[in-house]
Amino acid sequence: MNESKNGSRIKHIAIAGNIGAGKTTLCTQLGKQFNWSVHYESTENNPYLSDFYLDMQRWSFNLQIYFLNNRYQQILKIHEGDTTVVQDRTIYEDAFIFAPNLHDMGLMSSRDFQNYFELFKTMSSQIKPPDLLIYLKAGIPTLVSHIQARGRDYEGSMSLDYLKRLNERYENWIKDYKEGKLLVINVDNIDFKNDPEDLGKVVNMVSAELHGLF
Repeated sequence: MNESKNGSRIKHIAIAGNIGAGKTTLCTQLGKQFNWSVHYESTENNPYLSDFYLDMQRWSFNLQIYFLNNRYQQILKIHEGDTTVVQDRTIYEDAFIFAPNLHDMGLMSSRDFQNYFELFKTMSSQIKPPDLLIYLKAGIPTLVSHIQARGRDYEGSMSLDYLKRLNERYENWIKDYKEGKLLVINVDNIDFKNDPEDLGKVVNMVSAELHGLF
């Protein structure tokens, strides 16, 4: 088990970033590199996701509650376990980016959003933030390129406006992130999926941050 300078265990590394930023890919690579367990975002068995992309207004609240519960359960398991886990997306992104964006776009009612956010506040008061948050910063062309390359059917109807709105929220959230240690990686000019040298650079950046925790 990795330990930080003060002797406490490093249990939780989280990767944040917009749709198509490369979170899942980096989770897998860091898991292999550092021998960490990986908690992926549950997109394959998500019962709401494809319905949501077809009718966002109808399914937005259901989807966000599903993600919130799923992420909360993951964090509880991380706290209870004795291994270091790298997590694909954080509970904060659901609450500060995706849900308020849906509310602002008129796709989630104020009543539903307030109900959702009160639940998030209750949950977040019961958990600790990640030991290290890695934010994958990406421009719209990079995101679109990644989304098209993976070819998920339900993402085909996603608008550029939607991605832009999310990106603006990500930038504002990260600018004010004070929960814990933060590493920002600009993925517009780095290809850790296909270029071993670029992956090496990212691994070195993460190692440097972790040594600050050890």
